[in-house]
This record gives sequence, C-alpha cells and structure tokens, in this order.
Amino acid sequence: MAVGHPEQPEASVVVDGPSITLARILEDAGHTLLRPAFDGQDLDRIVDGLVIFDPADQVAWSRRPLVLAVGVQAGEQLTALSERVARQGGALIVHESAVASLTGPRTVAPVLALGNENSWIQLAATLAPLVNGSSGPALAAPLGGVPTGDLFALANAIAEILDAPVTVEDRDSRVLAFSIRQEEADPSRIGAILNRQVTPWATQDLTERGIFRQLYRTQEPLFVDPPESGYGGFTMPRVVLGIRADDEILGSVWAAVPGPLSDERMQAFRELQGTVAVHLLSHRANANVERRMRSDLTAQVLAGGPEAEEVAARLGLPRRPMLVLAVALPDGEDEPARLRGDRAAELLRIGDAFDMHLGTVQPGASAALVGDIVYGIVPLPPAADPHSDRGQRMAKDFLARVGRRSAAVIGVSAVAPDAYALPRAREEADRALRLARSAQQGDRVCSTVEHAYELLMMEMTDLVSARGMGLSGPLARLVEQDERHGYLVPTLRAWLDHFGDNIAASASLHVHPNTFRYRLKRVAEVSGISLDNHDERLSLMLQFRLFMRS
Repeated sequence: MAVGHPEQPEASVVVDGPSITLARILEDAGHTLLRPAFDGQDLDRIVDGLVIFDPADQVAWSRRPLVLAVGVQAGEQLTALSERVARQGGALIVHESAVASLTGPRTVAPVLALGNENSWIQLAATLAPLVNGSSGPALAAPLGGVPTGDLFALANAIAEILDAPVTVEDRDSRVLAFSIRQEEADPSRIGAILNRQVTPWATQDLTERGIFRQLYRTQEPLFVDPPESGYGGFTMPRVVLGIRADDEILGSVWAAVPGPLSDERMQAFRELQGTVAVHLLSHRANANVERRMRSDLTAQVLAGGPEAEEVAARLGLPRRPMLVLAVALPDGEDEPARLRGDRAAELLRIGDAFDMHLGTVQPGASAALVGDIVYGIVPLPPAADPHSDRGQRMAKDFLARVGRRSAAVIGVSAVAPDAYALPRAREEADRALRLARSAQQGDRVCSTVEHAYELLMMEMTDLVSARGMGLSGPLARLVEQDERHGYLVPTLRAWLDHFGDNIAASASLHVHPNTFRYRLKRVAEVSGISLDNHDERLSLMLQFRLFMRS
C-alpha cells in the first residue's frame, strides 16, 4: 500500500492523551533517547496523542499526533509519512539512521531522532506516560506480566528469579522500590528501606572500595562482599547489576544474598538489564509528569484566582490556615553552564527531599519546584497557634537534616488564613527568601515574623533606590562639613546609637565627655537639627541605615 495518500488511511496504534509540547517531551524524556533532528524546528508544537505507525493496521489518527515511524523504510515511504504528519499538524520520530532521507524541502513536520542504539519499546515506555498520562496499549509488560514502570512489582519479580530480597535504587543510592522478604536481609538493608536512602557510610565504603566504578564500567552483575568490620549492620554480601540506557547510568538493582549466586542465576540477572532499563525510564517519565503536574498546580494556587480552593483541593491541601516556605540556592547568575546544570539537578534533589520532609512532619503539606524556587505549602494543625514559630522550626530542621551538603536558604511567610490568601503569603516568603540570600544576612532561614525590621529596611532601600533618593537636608550639610573637619557625622551617629548617653557615646569614640559635648553642640549649629525632636531623631536614624551603613 502506498503511504501518504489521505484516501488510503494508514493503520496505527493510537493513544490519546493531554496536550504537550515537543520541548517538554525532550525535557522530561531526557536527551539520552531523543534529540531534535534539525536545527530551527518548532519545538513549541503541541501534540495530542501518541501514534505507533503500523502499515498493516488501519486506525484513525488523533489530531496533532506524535508519530513513531516504526518499521518505515527510509526514503520515499518516510518522506510521504512526514508529509502526512505535517498535514495533521503533528510531529514525527524516526531513527537517527533515517534522518538523512528527510533533508528535502518537503519535510515540514518537526522531527525528533531516536538514537540507533535505542529501541522503540524503550522509547514507547518513556513517551506513553508523558503523552498519555499513564501507560497505554502501546506498552507490553516485558517481565512476567509486570506493568511497565511498576518498580515494586519489578522488584518482586526479580526477587523470585534470584531467590533473594531486592532493592531498586537510582544513581544517587536512593531506594526507589523493594521486594518482599526483606526480613531475610541485614540491618543495613532494613535501615536503607526505612530511610529510602542507603546510608552515607555504606555508599562511602562502596566508593572507597571502587564498587561503583566497577559497576558503571561493566554490564555484568558484581558480587560484593560486606566490609570486614560489618559496620552499620552491613553483614550480608550483595549482588548488584548496573542499569543503563545507552551511556546514561539510570540506577542499579541490589540483591542481599548469603553467598555467590549460581552461574545460571547470574546469567538470568544479567539478561534483565534491558528490561529494568525500560522500567526505570518509564518510572522516571512518570515521575517527571507528576512533578510537572504538582509544579503547575502549586504555581496556580500561589498565583491565586477564583479557583484557588479547587486547585488547593487537587493538591490535597486541607481547608485550614497555611504557611508558605520558599527554598532556593544562593544567587549564581554568573556561573558557567556546567555549574548551572549542577544547580538545576541540586534543586530537583532539594525539591524531592523538601517534599518528603514536609510530608513527614506535617501531613497534607505539599512542595514543588516553580522556576528556580521550591515552594512548600504547609497547613497548620487545627489547634496550632498561628503566631508560633512553627514554620521557622520546620525550615531549620530541614536544613539541619541536609547539613552542609546543600547551601539552600529558606524564606517563611506569615500565616495565610485560606487558599485565597496564598498569593500574599508567597510574596512574603519571596521577600524573606531574598533577605536570606543577601550577602549581608547571615541567617539561612528568614521569616516575615522574626525578621520584620530587616525586611522593612530592605524594602525602604529598594524604594529610595527606585526613586533615586540620596542624602539631603541637615545630614547632607554635616557630611559636607566633615569633608573639611571629619568629626561631626561620627559624633551624631554615636549619640543616636547610644540613645543620647553622652558618657557612653564619648567612650565609643575614645574622646573626653567635654570634647564630645562640644562636638555635639557643633552638630546642632552646623545642621540646624533639634536633637530634642523625636521625629528628627527618627529621620536621622533612618537616613544613617539607608544611606550610610558603613
């Protein structure tokens, strides 16, 4: 059958889903699998459904489809398919080896290239949750009926094959899933599952022994002896398999075993590498979709509007007073691209850790990355004092837990009585975060309640800067006079700082009290200031803080 004629509909498997752009697909799926085939393409193109092209079947396409050119021959057939995709307003995915046949002027549909070393099933496992929101009919269960992306079912299936309790971990040694029979493992394994993270001493030991370096250089399972000391309860050996997609390390699977596995089981373990990679890619894609959805909902509820309560309910926030916490890294606008990439990865880790921390200390709390800030929305317990320092304590506890591994700073808002007040609370948290980020401020946690004076001065500084204001009036006359003599401004500052105590003020300047009184008299004569007027004293103190900090 000829491909590309509208009167002869080609057959396909169609998975309808929510609208999503090609740029978001590249961002969420990662560039390990896909890349733009040509420069200057419209990556803001929206796609509405996933189509796995099959010339032997006949199913109508969705509007604006994302078409996987499975089994389509390079050349005339692929060009015709590209033209049809363009007419539908969709986009096309082809193998890298076929890209050269699409360089003609008739190629008007955006094209993404799948690496030649990657499989279509691997790609479909990643794209289905992105485009469809869940695993669709395009995906087969590649391991004993295990749904793609269900890592707990996968761990149980591997545990049956190896006859040993199993954990699935990401490349940062976070426990993503675990099998049954963990009671057969050692205390170190139990601790890792409870904390959802392998203990730092265990990862340090494995690093020092070169286990991770070996793991990421081979596709064979490794047998790992426990440390001789058995420190931290690591007393059982492990068998570990590194999981990768192309050159990207996705994670690893660890089995706690009493001794070396048989050759047959080691071979069976090795053969699971590709299958586990598909599951991890699908899990990552699902996690990216969920993270994006939570981020979008969090941004919506913090922006406010008539649907604030509905959006808050979708986030799972109860109808109670709430706090907003804003977490970020110190400013790094001048960092090179490599370091900016590290910052982005660090923000994702902080967001995940902060979400877990808030959910642990306050059920119903939610955290998500919005731009370059992680916002946490924390409902207060029903009987909580709205004037307590609960938000500051939660923030400081989180920073204590992440320790010096992260330079994160946190801003805390005042209490928002309901979802409609969250936009104001976000503005407060943003201002407190800016104060925490400033070079002059030493605290890593700042709140609108505990740092009200500092925030007021920061905002007043912004105001005078925006209006181009500077010194004027009596204080300006003193500064001008001091350019010749140099003691009137320090005298006035000392007197104000010591609340009119001449003895203490003169001691701070190391001059005799009589000398100080004479100089203070000269201050009044030159400037025309009435030091008995409390309004003038307040004005002078503010001008010192705003214009003459040093």
